Amino acid sequence: MVKIRLQRVGKKKAPFYHIVVADSRSPRDGKIVEQIGTYNPMTNPATIIVDNEKVATWIKNGAKPTDTVKALIEKAAK
Repeated sequence: MVKIRLQRVGKKKAPFYHIVVADSRSPRDGKIVEQIGTYNPMTNPATIIVDNEKVATWIKNGAKPTDTVKALIEKAAK
């Protein structure tokens, strides 16, 4: 099963995340299929960049977003 989830890439105490498509069995920071966006919670307000076309394509093909990613996608669409 393929999931759309967050991959942490920031330093200690400075989180930064890539929004990625990955196999649900791979570890959080492991092998990915495709990067489709970024999320930076350290800015005020938080910066969310998402490629909506790629998200729609992956969801159409059966990828399930995690609860956090689903909320970020909805927030980015506003």
